[in-house]
Amino acid sequence: MKISETANKNHEELFPDHKSALKITDPELVEIFDNFAFDEVIQHGDLDTKTRLMVILGALIGSQTLSEYKVMLKGALNVGVTPIEVKEIVYQSVPYVGIAKAYDFINATNEILESRGVKLPLEGQSTTTPENRHEKGLEVQKSIFGEIIDKMYESSPKNQIHIQKYLSANCFGDYYTRTGLDIKTRELLTFCIILALGGCESQLKGHIVGNLNVGNDKKVLLDAVTQTLPYVGYPRTLNAIACLNEIIPE
Repeated sequence: MKISETANKNHEELFPDHKSALKITDPELVEIFDNFAFDEVIQHGDLDTKTRLMVILGALIGSQTLSEYKVMLKGALNVGVTPIEVKEIVYQSVPYVGIAKAYDFINATNEILESRGVKLPLEGQSTTTPENRHEKGLEVQKSIFGEIIDKMYESSPKNQIHIQKYLSANCFGDYYTRTGLDIKTRELLTFCIILALGGCESQLKGHIVGNLNVGNDKKVLLDAVTQTLPYVGYPRTLNAIACLNEIIPE
């Protein structure tokens, strides 16, 4: 087996003149992976290169695979994903993976951006204030999920209503209202982060509905799942597809 011309071309687009140590120590594995991830998988679907790299970055954060994230982040920057977009991908992950799991990815992102001459901090993207973050977050939340949000508030036990308020003010008010990425992209990223986390199928189903409501149809979601497959593996991929088929039957 040898690495295909298409795989080499796609790899070179992301990593010009990259010299892989694994080609020396593990040439067979590199051939298998590169032919699959950079040829066979890329040929499936219609995600543009930037979007493909962005959903992969989100999935790598969800998978907690820092080393591969650093590699793919450099490739993403090489094909036009902007520093603001990169930082917003990491920020978008925080309410889903938690700051403890996002922390190393924030630092790695900063190091790579600074190594490329990007001055930090970047321009702020926040659009809310402490006074309106709940109101604005609830507005965005309802625009994505509809009247079910009112039902979640109504059905919540009194000793748990603070979690609903946190979801509105923090998860949506602090993060989804930010500029730098549009709502469709944020919701697609959230889907990929959650599928990579594993064990969050209930939330994944909810965000499948959310993606549909903002204009990401089943084809887009299947394309995203397919592009993350080489990085998250088959079990989490198959779980995500099962959720998709349950919510959006064939």
